[in-house]
Amino acid sequence: MTLRSRTTPAQVPPAELTTLALSRPSVALQQARSVLESSSDPVARSFAYQAAGIVHRENGEMTEAIGHLRQGLRAARRTGSLERTADVEATLGATLVMNGRTRIGLKHLDAAADAATGSVLATVLMRRAYILSQLGRHGEALTDMGKALKGIRAAGDVVWEGRALTNRGLIHLARGSLTRAESDFVRAGALLEAAHQELEAVDAVEHQGLVAFTRGDLPRALALYDEAARRYAPVAAAPPELAIDRSAVLLAAGLAHEAVSVIEEALAEPAMQPRSRAELLLAEANASLAANDPTKALAAATEARSLFRRQDRAWWADRADLAAIRARRDRGETGPALLRAGTAVAFRLQALRAEDAPHALLLAGRLATVRGDPSAHELLTAAARYQRNPSALVRATGWLASALDRDANGNTRGVYAACARGLEALDEHRMSLGSSELRALATRHGEELSQLATRSAVASGDARRILHWSERWRATALTQPPVRPRLSQRSRQAPGPPEDVEARKGAAAPIGLEQAIRSQRHQLSGVAGVSTRFNVPDFVDSLGADTFIELLEVEETLHAVVARAGRVRTQVVGPIGAALAAVTATRFALRQSARGRPTTLDGVGDRLQTALLGPAARLLGSGPVVISPSSRLHDTPWSLLPVLSERPVAVVPSAVMWQRAKAATPPAAARLVLVAGPGLKTGGAEVSVLADSGSAAVVLRNGAATVANCLKALDGASLAHIAAHGQFRPDSPMFSSLVMHDGPLTVHDLELLHRAPHRLVLSACDSGVMVPVGANELLGLASVLLSLGTAGIVSSIAEVNDEATVGLMLDVHAGLATGAGLAEVMLAARQRARGDLVTEATAAAFVALGV
Repeated sequence: MTLRSRTTPAQVPPAELTTLALSRPSVALQQARSVLESSSDPVARSFAYQAAGIVHRENGEMTEAIGHLRQGLRAARRTGSLERTADVEATLGATLVMNGRTRIGLKHLDAAADAATGSVLATVLMRRAYILSQLGRHGEALTDMGKALKGIRAAGDVVWEGRALTNRGLIHLARGSLTRAESDFVRAGALLEAAHQELEAVDAVEHQGLVAFTRGDLPRALALYDEAARRYAPVAAAPPELAIDRSAVLLAAGLAHEAVSVIEEALAEPAMQPRSRAELLLAEANASLAANDPTKALAAATEARSLFRRQDRAWWADRADLAAIRARRDRGETGPALLRAGTAVAFRLQALRAEDAPHALLLAGRLATVRGDPSAHELLTAAARYQRNPSALVRATGWLASALDRDANGNTRGVYAACARGLEALDEHRMSLGSSELRALATRHGEELSQLATRSAVASGDARRILHWSERWRATALTQPPVRPRLSQRSRQAPGPPEDVEARKGAAAPIGLEQAIRSQRHQLSGVAGVSTRFNVPDFVDSLGADTFIELLEVEETLHAVVARAGRVRTQVVGPIGAALAAVTATRFALRQSARGRPTTLDGVGDRLQTALLGPAARLLGSGPVVISPSSRLHDTPWSLLPVLSERPVAVVPSAVMWQRAKAATPPAAARLVLVAGPGLKTGGAEVSVLADSGSAAVVLRNGAATVANCLKALDGASLAHIAAHGQFRPDSPMFSSLVMHDGPLTVHDLELLHRAPHRLVLSACDSGVMVPVGANELLGLASVLLSLGTAGIVSSIAEVNDEATVGLMLDVHAGLATGAGLAEVMLAARQRARGDLVTEATAAAFVALGV
């Protein structure tokens, strides 16, 4: 670790230098050098060399560490004290193992244990137990640790007791005994804190984060890791283990690329213990697999495996083997050699009770299934036994294995049952998260379960069953309102001069501030509840004159489910690639029109209709239509489809969200809010017209449209209209924003609302665009408002012409004043726009989300 300078305290006695080396390493190294320069006493010199060796070891400088410890051992032998010699030899032995020289290191540790007695024997056994646990020999490690704790407590040494409890906690954790591990870490932290062992006390906090993660409590794990990083900072750089743990949590949260970045940053440190480098490489392999980079993962896993084998760390080598096999599979390899390797490593990890065992068994089972090997049933059944694991993610893995096994055996009913149980486990995981972003990303864990059940339903041809399974894992994160943080951590830029407004209108928050806000939100815990259940018969009966269309993707093919007049029917539409290409071409045409290069939309709608509805277009009847597209098709201008152009069309993330929108009630007291942001070419002309129309309204413009004022006005409004420049952030959709006079109003800010506006009109470009994330989830301005309870939103899914937008928005408000719904209002506005290419394109770019 990189040492940081601090005020140097008074010189401590030589016997206390080894304790100081693990609490204030830079001070210990300085004082050890002072002793070596000034003293010829072999006892003092043995302590000084030992302390210097420990500091260099923790700093990854293994050559220097081993050199100092060998000198310390020679000095200890000159003292004639077996206890002093045993203590230094144990430190040397542990350091040699950490450097990958396992056999000689264990010999030194065994020799130290044979020579030591009393309290020194206890500390030697504790160090040997730690090393044995690192080698995967957990049973032997627990035996040593039990003897060590008994001796340490008899001697009354609280520092060594704290260390022993920390190490025993790690052994319990490796064996899956989470309650015992947590108890040891909490007690160790208290003892080490009281003894002013700052670094080791923080280690105990970091390990508590690992327990929280293993239990599936991601927000608590992230909070504990952030606390550990904050507490490491004054005394030393965070150890590689913290990067590994944080990476694992980020992977569980669906943040694969962030996990890769965390590991790459740690690997860039110039000085590092070989054992730490090997563990970081394994973490890099796992993160790269999640980031869909199997080539990089294979290289990292291969290097990690080589290092682990040189270090005689068989348990770790097996885990690296697993990562390498996953990478080879993801690169397209499916041969018998890969199956043999996968099966062998799966059973080895199962025997070791490793946390990777269920994933290894599932992987081997998949490989066997692909090859038609009879071992598939045994492997998948073994993976299915983890269905009762404390971690919801591991339970879901067990249920996925069961579903795959049943699918291979033609047991369709069993597939549905297993997928249902697996998704219930993932509901629990998702609801433990307070962050909208993490909840959406976490649905990725259920994608295969959902697809497996949906694929089975499609094969059955039962339209109602298809609708049920399509809805089961669609926009589930939106059914949970965001958890409001106690305090907002964002800051405000002071408004600049008027001439700066145009330059600032798309400015994002500083990267450091964005990271702080994301970190705060990621640590929010969810609120326990029951996942919303979808009842197909009730939904179909509630449609009335509406026709409901749900588009779903199954194995790159687009399917449509159409519910109308009490019937549910299904059609195969065509390849999803053709649908995406048609949408992209249409959005380009709309963008050209918005920029003053009008393009005729003749023929565009026909292409869209063929690609997005196909034969399902014939099933729609003549009434209003509600569409729930797959997440990748949400930015479609639906009104351009000929079959939809002359009817009210509403767009919703899911049938469940449509039901919720219809059931939403407006505030008892009607309140209109009108907001005009800075830098608009039209000056927010529609806001001025609406404000002067005689309707009582809260009007924010001419510098009054600040973030705070806007949030206050929006809270509980019955109808709000915001005319402002928008910035869509596909890289970080929760920071998509509308520009106010003092800076961006972000999605994160909107989550601070106690009650979202009942209806909202957003006239900004791309204000309705949402990013597909996770499994059929959406993130963006509109998604968070729907999650908060907004019943309906008018927003654009493409760039729009500012001047044409003004007239369109006035038509929208005129329609709303009559009591019409959003879909009816937008139909009337489109009809009035006809005759002018730019105005028609502008009207087509706006959609009605909800009611």
